[in-house]
Amino acid sequence: MKQVITPSLCALAITSLFANDLYAAAETVERIEVTGSRIKRTDIEGPSPIQSISREDIANMGFDNLQQLLERMPANGAGAFSTRGNSQDSTANGGASISLRGLGPDATLVLINGRRVAASAFAEGITNSFVDINNIPISAIERIDILKDGASAIYGSDAIAGVVNIVLRKDIEGLEINLGFGDATGTDYGEQTASLVWGIKSEKGSASIILDYFKNDTLAASEMGRFGTANQSPYGGEDYRSSRGFPGYFYVDGVKTIDPDCPADSATASGSCLFDYGPYNLTIPKSERVGAIGQFDYDFNDELSAFLEFAVQHNTSEAGGAPTPLDEDAGLTVPGTYPNNPWGQDIEIGRYRTVDAGARRWDIESDSMRLVVGLRGMINDWDWEVSAQRGRSKSTQTGDRSQGWVRTDYLQAEIDAGNYNPFGGTYNPQDVIDRITTSLVRQGESNITSYDASITGQAFTLGGRDIMMAAGAEYREEDVSDVPDEQFRRGLIFGTEAVSAQGARDQYAAYVEFSIPLTDSFELQLAGRYDNYSDFGSTINPKVAFQWGMTEDLTARASWSTGFRAPSLAQIGLGPSEESNFFIDKYRCAADGVDCELLDYNTVFAGNPDLEAEESESWNVGMIWAPSQQFDLGVDIFSIVQDNKIDKLLLSDIYDANCDDQNSSICERSAAQPAQNLGPIDVIHSSFVNLGSQEVQGMDVSAHYRLELDSYGDIKFGLEWSYLHNFEKDNGVESVDYTGGYEYPENRWLATTNWMKDDFAANVNLSYIGEFDDFNKTRTVESQLLVDMSGSYRFSEMFKFSVGVNNVFDEGLPFAIGDGDADLYGYAMAVHNPLGRYIYTKLTMKF
Repeated sequence: MKQVITPSLCALAITSLFANDLYAAAETVERIEVTGSRIKRTDIEGPSPIQSISREDIANMGFDNLQQLLERMPANGAGAFSTRGNSQDSTANGGASISLRGLGPDATLVLINGRRVAASAFAEGITNSFVDINNIPISAIERIDILKDGASAIYGSDAIAGVVNIVLRKDIEGLEINLGFGDATGTDYGEQTASLVWGIKSEKGSASIILDYFKNDTLAASEMGRFGTANQSPYGGEDYRSSRGFPGYFYVDGVKTIDPDCPADSATASGSCLFDYGPYNLTIPKSERVGAIGQFDYDFNDELSAFLEFAVQHNTSEAGGAPTPLDEDAGLTVPGTYPNNPWGQDIEIGRYRTVDAGARRWDIESDSMRLVVGLRGMINDWDWEVSAQRGRSKSTQTGDRSQGWVRTDYLQAEIDAGNYNPFGGTYNPQDVIDRITTSLVRQGESNITSYDASITGQAFTLGGRDIMMAAGAEYREEDVSDVPDEQFRRGLIFGTEAVSAQGARDQYAAYVEFSIPLTDSFELQLAGRYDNYSDFGSTINPKVAFQWGMTEDLTARASWSTGFRAPSLAQIGLGPSEESNFFIDKYRCAADGVDCELLDYNTVFAGNPDLEAEESESWNVGMIWAPSQQFDLGVDIFSIVQDNKIDKLLLSDIYDANCDDQNSSICERSAAQPAQNLGPIDVIHSSFVNLGSQEVQGMDVSAHYRLELDSYGDIKFGLEWSYLHNFEKDNGVESVDYTGGYEYPENRWLATTNWMKDDFAANVNLSYIGEFDDFNKTRTVESQLLVDMSGSYRFSEMFKFSVGVNNVFDEGLPFAIGDGDADLYGYAMAVHNPLGRYIYTKLTMKF
């Protein structure tokens, strides 16, 4: 069944950054599947709000990796992370995610061509499973659909906040080569890109292959000036320098005693010698990515086709941080006979850092693979499809003896032999360093195997109107493993978050969806899905939505649905895994008058096999006004409530309940010093629970205008604005309002302008992140407006040259005191991009 798209339908096209020329003229189209619905349809506007970013839009923004592009989208919020600041203290080195509505990466479902892909082998934040968007090359993307609506009734788990569907390029004819180079002014950071796109079409089908290469250099923290130090007190922030110092402190006759050579500006009142680890970190680590994507279709006849998709990606990157930090739990001692021992008696090493062994560095290799094979066809006007998919994400993280990895038993042996001097900030000889260092390896793997079958078409006729239906069934198997080096598990390596996880599950599902045109202008959508998981049980999720053409120019839409997120395999199967946080040990401070400053302490997590699924309820109400083909305006109000939220137990709650007890098995302390009641904290044990809930309400505004200037060309204007009205989290004890709080600005928007005339094109993009409260709620983190500009000229059908500048005015980072966890350097790392002015050029050649 076919239908001609009229101008009014064109005006109601999918919300996008620009009014897309593709739908500007009337044409005849086949039914297609649109993100947010399984039903193939002839009109592309459905009841759910979708932002569609075309290949042209992506090129106009000038970004060469998906991370940089998606972080500019206003619907992306708190919880997203990237390679920025990913160091040895991050658990997903080299990875990047998207977090719609700020509900977290695990509440956003990422699809490729409408299908799930394997999650990253390394979870972020210990157990936060996500799809690594760095594995998807920009050159392979035809468009990106962002469904800003709950979609578990359509796609199943994880689609609580919405769906990001990456649609890959196909139906390519000829050969295209793209080359790009960029450089950040004032730094050594640069990017290089190259891609080759080839395709062929015939009466029996099509084939396309895309090869992609991306490389970026390191932006070292030492290049960041005031934003590269952990001591932000000179700028109005906190002093987050580490208590694991160089030199350090010792226990002499059980009394905490600072190294006499500790510099005065590093010594604390409680006897710690602080160390600035900031300059050793990598603000943006270097990376290199090589990938290939192929898509093939073969038509046996008009009613039967076979298809195959494959994708392979090989990524290498680096992570790194300061030299190894040691503490009391290492159990290191110095004999009284040691020649440099200033006290001449047996002593214990408290907190100390092996700076002479060098900064710690990881080399990370990630390999992903995806293969889809299937058949599709038509039987009596019903479209059907069956497919099988195999996906894998595999990561290996290694460090060799030259990369700063100190083993405590080797170090103790060298101290006992009188070879390693831990006093006075001494740099020991290289042959000694070679004997205390080691090599490490961490290996992770995530697999997905799935099978699905679906059918869509006209179910029946009611009152002279066609009732369209889609139905299908799916089966999926998943497993994940994250295996740290055996030396971590033996407790011989210190100062790096170690993660161990193992889990597997299988799942099957069935779904049905109806599109019911009650009148010529009113469409009702009904959908429901049943999912059954081998580890936590089953769930049923419905969706009700409608689209109402109130007038020729005005359309209303609304939706209501429930959703769920199954516990991640890492959350269920987590082994002992460690992270570090800064806080004041108030109990020891009150009892003994020591440790009254911010110090870093370790927390060890374990999985919880009794976790239940998270549940959600969402609704959306919107209007689209499209008085002409040149202008449209959309407004949507949304609400998402997520219950049974899986989260870490609050560290403050664990501390308050357990850390005033010297003998606690939850908050373990070292032996108390003479005349003191509490020893220093060794480790705090924690886990994951269905802690509480979170809810978010807000409004999206989308507008597009095209101005035709005849002989002066055409100008297209676009606006995407997301307003956060309310964001609350209930941790089971109290409800906290995050609206306008740290990392939760109320306003984000992106304004775009594109001018085209003949072979010339120019673009100006404005990206705005509103102000928000600092973490300590005593000040405001200022808003940021970034201006990007680019231009291109097509010399011929074969050659096109582009040049652009992102952050034209070299806008600096808004100052933030930080949260004492990831944000230690005077800015909100997950919100603001530390890269300054970036200049790039690109050359496109078509044959």
